[in-house]
Amino acid sequence: MAAASKSSQTAKNVVLALLALWSVVSLIVIVVWATSPDLKSSAQCRSELQDVTEKLEGAKVVWNKNKVALEEQVEEAREEQARQAANILLLLGRLNATNATLEECRQENLVLKGNISILQEEVEQLYQTEANLTAQLSLQEDQIEVLQQNLTQAFHQTESCFSLKAAAQSQMLAAQSQTRACESSQQFLQKQLQKCKLVDSEAPQQTQQDVSDSAVSPFAGIPALTLLVCSSLYLIT
Repeated sequence: MAAASKSSQTAKNVVLALLALWSVVSLIVIVVWATSPDLKSSAQCRSELQDVTEKLEGAKVVWNKNKVALEEQVEEAREEQARQAANILLLLGRLNATNATLEECRQENLVLKGNISILQEEVEQLYQTEANLTAQLSLQEDQIEVLQQNLTQAFHQTESCFSLKAAAQSQMLAAQSQTRACESSQQFLQKQLQKCKLVDSEAPQQTQQDVSDSAVSPFAGIPALTLLVCSSLYLIT
């Protein structure tokens, strides 16, 4: 900004110097023409001097206008330069902010890449876990089938046991009935045995009477047969 101001001031000084040099040269020419009597008459010189003076005044007016125009241009250039400098500062601020944002984005991208890597590892672990759970599920299904088969067999065995129990109870009832029948038969046989024992005690007396009366009574062999049956029953019990 200082360099631009310095260059504009230098250009202004150069223009002013050129205008001053042109004014001096014009005055020298006028003086030379005025001091040369052999060349022109005084009236002509005065006329020419007046023309030159008018031209000089016009040149001064033009020079003043140009000076004012140049000063205005220089001022406008300074204002434009100031605006551009302000815009440059604004753009630099925006550029710095953009660079800071880009750096933040770069850091965030690094963090996101790290998170993505971690998530990929977790996904791989989840896939492995899923495979393990699938294998365990298949094994458990096989075990469930085995358990169902065992349960079915146990159910059938239970039914068989209940059937055997019912049959055993029926057989037990039948055995109890047979036992009661046997006990009744045993009681009857014991009674018969007691009778037979009584018959045995009376048998010798009856035998002597039977020998004496064998020719008379036709039923003499009946006590002996009864004694034989009672002995058999006694041996069976």
